[in-house]
Amino acid sequence: MISLSDLRRFKAEARKFSCLTCYDASMAKAMEIAQIDSILIGDSLGMSIQGRDSTLPVTVDDMAYHTAAVRRGNSHAFIMTDLPFMSYATLNDALQNSRTVMQAGAQMVKMEGGAWLAETVEVLTRNGIPVCVHLGLTPQSVHVLGGYKLQARTREAADQLISDCKAVVEAGAAILLLECVPAQLGQEISELFPHTPVIGIGAGNATDGQVLVVQDMLGLTFGRVAKFVRNFMKEQAGETAILDAFKAYHAAVLDGSFPAKEHTFQVEL
Repeated sequence: MISLSDLRRFKAEARKFSCLTCYDASMAKAMEIAQIDSILIGDSLGMSIQGRDSTLPVTVDDMAYHTAAVRRGNSHAFIMTDLPFMSYATLNDALQNSRTVMQAGAQMVKMEGGAWLAETVEVLTRNGIPVCVHLGLTPQSVHVLGGYKLQARTREAADQLISDCKAVVEAGAAILLLECVPAQLGQEISELFPHTPVIGIGAGNATDGQVLVVQDMLGLTFGRVAKFVRNFMKEQAGETAILDAFKAYHAAVLDGSFPAKEHTFQVEL
């Protein structure tokens, strides 16, 4: 089973790593066979599984249920689980809800936020709970951000995001996840923290790892598709197409061909 130490070693060796969202045992098993390095049980299940229009209604019980299912189906990947909306508003909430998803099978919890999360990150880390901090476009704050759009468009905003990253890393954050930021910023942050793996989604191809929502990369998103998505299923054919799509994604992340320039935001900072 891949561990946090392995992900750190991958970064040190400049070996990219793959990550996909997953919510059930059968998909988890296919990802194991495809050797996907890490799995995120994302609160994106609110939209992709539950049919909601945002992640906000998802509960801790939902996350624990799907984490347990994924863990039963996969004994290879490093497993991270989202703490959903308002489940870490207080330190006690963060501790109790992290315990729930860790006991369900997660190896790490993921939270959205910036420097204000530093105390929570420190307390969780001190209690043996590794933390991934999600910055940039944070879907739980979509109403504050004014919609799903590119973040850190200016040098000032980019420097603020870097400052937030420094604060949470100094507090103990073990992984950073950057969503929907300019490729230049993704590279800057990845280089700035030599011991902290950085996962990107719409953050360029210089980050240490890449993550996509599994329905997006299988072409099962109907309606508007984000710029940073590549349909790996479309490139396959035959009865093992889903498994082949996972293998193709893993290979493309490792060899650096995904994301390509057309999947990144080129903004001069």
